[in-house]
Amino acid sequence: MSELARADGLTLRQDYFDDPSAWKGLVDLLQDTFSIDIGIQDQFGGPDPSSMPFGYFDQEGRCIANFSAFSMPMIVNGRAVKAAAYQSGAVRPEWRERGLYRDLMQRAFDRTAAEGYELDLLLTDKPVLYERYGFRTVPQHVFVAQIPKLQKSESSVRQLSLETPDDISLIKSFLQSRKPVSSCFAVVRQMEMFLLNACFNSAIRLTMLGDDAVIAWTFDGATFWLLDVAGITIPSLAAILSALDIEPDRIEICFPPDRLDCQASPEPYEGYTVLMARGKAAGEITGPLILSPMAEF
Repeated sequence: MSELARADGLTLRQDYFDDPSAWKGLVDLLQDTFSIDIGIQDQFGGPDPSSMPFGYFDQEGRCIANFSAFSMPMIVNGRAVKAAAYQSGAVRPEWRERGLYRDLMQRAFDRTAAEGYELDLLLTDKPVLYERYGFRTVPQHVFVAQIPKLQKSESSVRQLSLETPDDISLIKSFLQSRKPVSSCFAVVRQMEMFLLNACFNSAIRLTMLGDDAVIAWTFDGATFWLLDVAGITIPSLAAILSALDIEPDRIEICFPPDRLDCQASPEPYEGYTVLMARGKAAGEITGPLILSPMAEF
């Protein structure tokens, strides 16, 4: 623990998610700082069990600073990579500029390095802050697809709801056994962020396609955004659109489309945050690519 933290009566805690009061402290910190409610995860079974949180707590038990790592296995150019991602970085305003954030970051980085992670990923709106730690921006692109010829579909479709326990169980089963949506750059396994992102954006639709896949998508009447596919097989873009029975004017695919059997052209993605990477596997990342919005953290 830093001398300043000790002098101010702070307690350093790590791997504390099994303590409900400490978990609630992090929920409150992120709600107060970013107006996001990660406590929603409780209805899906709780936070990611691979999480490695590092936090400072005051004498009243409030979480006043936190930085967390978690395991997010990736496929990078056809190879399975042991990757760590970083999230939930926050400090309460009255405790900023005291070195607490740097201290927690370094603890998380040391932990993942000791455990042999070969790729570190983060999303941030302040990339300069992390460049000093060796992170570099990874340009992202959406893929604008040619509209395929639709065909009569024999696949059944059913809309899924995160308010229905059976549907949640079904989605989780597909996320646990999924085939990576791309062989170029994609999450191998990550369940909690998929469910949380679906909750955060009410426009996202989750549709069961046949018995093989759950499709995450949005449609505004003109543009169709394909956000992710969680399935034991990856259907073609034509099969997806045919089953959904929609004919968009424009199609944007939010992951590398190499398994969709379609023609698509990359266009620069301009989002609120940028993707950054470091580590010995970072040099293997080649574009164009984008991290699925359902995997954002």
